[in-house]
Amino acid sequence: MKFRPLHDRVVVRRIDAETKTSRGIIIPDTVQEKPQEGEIVAVGDGARDERGEVVALVVKAGDRVLFGKWSGSEVKLDGEDLLIMKEADLMGVIEGAPAVTRKVA
Repeated sequence: MKFRPLHDRVVVRRIDAETKTSRGIIIPDTVQEKPQEGEIVAVGDGARDERGEVVALVVKAGDRVLFGKWSGSEVKLDGEDLLIMKEADLMGVIEGAPAVTRKVA
């Protein structure tokens, strides 16, 4: 299914946090926090300003971003857990981050 968010909303895929510390200690799932880093999957067309003109979003699909711990609404599309949030909920884009590699089962 193809999904396009409306207005100034973005669809974000969480990037899984590391399960090991730098010294090799494995962190169990029960104490891991939800990651606050993700990859933009899709973006809306933009919000309208006071004059009614559409203002395009700053982020684009493929950008790695940071967002607040409680930001967005969790949805499941095609069996994948995603977040939908407004662009204003994003804290910033991580520049020069390595490409996200998806695990294929």
